[in-house]
Amino acid sequence: MKRKREQARQEKRREKAAKRAERAASNRGRNDGEAVTDDVDPDIAHIVPGPQPKPWDDDDDDDDVVVLP
Repeated sequence: MKRKREQARQEKRREKAAKRAERAASNRGRNDGEAVTDDVDPDIAHIVPGPQPKPWDDDDDDDDVVVLP
């Protein structure tokens, strides 16, 4: 009985190791053709630092200014 449990446990470990290896192999080719280094977060790799465009479409700032006499 104890031997069967140990054999089942070992078999489960082998199956888990095989699944891990399969996932690792499939994740290696997942780069989508983009060259991303390890020190750059792929979520923000396309963001350019500097002044950002205004979210509103307001070209004339004089319309909102009220001149008091």
